[in-house]
Amino acid sequence: MLKLLRVIAVVVAAIAICLVGTIYALIRLRHPSSVGVVARAFGSLHRLVGLKLIIRGKQNEVQPAIYIGNHQNNYDMLSIASMVPPRTVSVGKRSLIWIPFFGLVYWATGNIFIHREKRSSAINTMNKVADIIKEQQVSIWMFPEGTRSRGRGLLPFKTGAFHTAIAAGVPIVPVVCSSLHNKIDLNRWDNGTAICEMLEPIDTAGYNRENIKELIEKCHTLMANKLAELDQEVAQLEQKN
Repeated sequence: MLKLLRVIAVVVAAIAICLVGTIYALIRLRHPSSVGVVARAFGSLHRLVGLKLIIRGKQNEVQPAIYIGNHQNNYDMLSIASMVPPRTVSVGKRSLIWIPFFGLVYWATGNIFIHREKRSSAINTMNKVADIIKEQQVSIWMFPEGTRSRGRGLLPFKTGAFHTAIAAGVPIVPVVCSSLHNKIDLNRWDNGTAICEMLEPIDTAGYNRENIKELIEKCHTLMANKLAELDQEVAQLEQKN
């Protein structure tokens, strides 16, 4: 019964956020800060599934920048979504637009669509993203793993976010959320704690196409270490409770 009530509550709340968010974004003429407003609204739904969320490091927000987060599962919308800063849009696959309600708000808030199937199209899009960053002074939110990890740890990073950061001349800001795999049972009242933390910006000035792998490895190592650290802290917190 609890699971059913939660599913209904989350679905109804999510549809409401999508509809209100679409109207809000269109009234603001697709202002880039609309993405963060809607994302943080989705993030507030963590309470409906019995999850306590701790947010840290928001003082590390910089504009413009490339924000990179770890992509775990559908519960990202209730956790790491809370970390999206103002004047930040995301880059997502074109198929997202066909998701009922969500696709509409994703488009209306001004996010950028990319053709992942076509490498040439994806490269052109990322080049345009770099131009958008410089011209409009906006930040970009990306999941460099390219797919949900679903309990497999931090997957290898694709290069798009890093090429874009170098081309735009902006820093990379890693954002890490503790592990969510098999954490949430909708029939359980208390589903424990998750911690999302924004790390310090990483300067990309010394990197180019020749040494981009060093930048990718640096970011991956930092995020993997932070993920392990947060998981350990969550385990200790929940043990006390």
